[in-house]
Amino acid sequence: MTTRNGKTPDEPTIAEFKTSLRGTLIRPGDNGYDTARKIHNAMIDRRPDFIVRCAGVADVIGAVNFARSHGLLVAIRGTGHNVAGTSLCDGGLVIDLSSMKSVRIDPVTRIARVEGGASWAS
Repeated sequence: MTTRNGKTPDEPTIAEFKTSLRGTLIRPGDNGYDTARKIHNAMIDRRPDFIVRCAGVADVIGAVNFARSHGLLVAIRGTGHNVAGTSLCDGGLVIDLSSMKSVRIDPVTRIARVEGGASWAS
């Protein structure tokens, strides 16, 4: 596991984090791990220790706090289209926003609020 401060989370801590999420925590060896770590640039093959498929803002906050507490490298994945592959990391934690696709437009203020997983196809 890749940590910056040597505070590797133990299994009870990971289990507690997992139950705090509305979304899904995916780890190496879990069903769907290889699919969850794929991005559009197939030349990028990185293996994060944790992928948090966030269901909302609370999951994003929880993932950031978990990563900070344990000194984990963090990558943010929106739709996985970044050609350089910076939406993945080896070791560390990927905050996957791909399930967060809400687009809200206030016609009065003319303000749009778009979640990080939204794409042209959303």
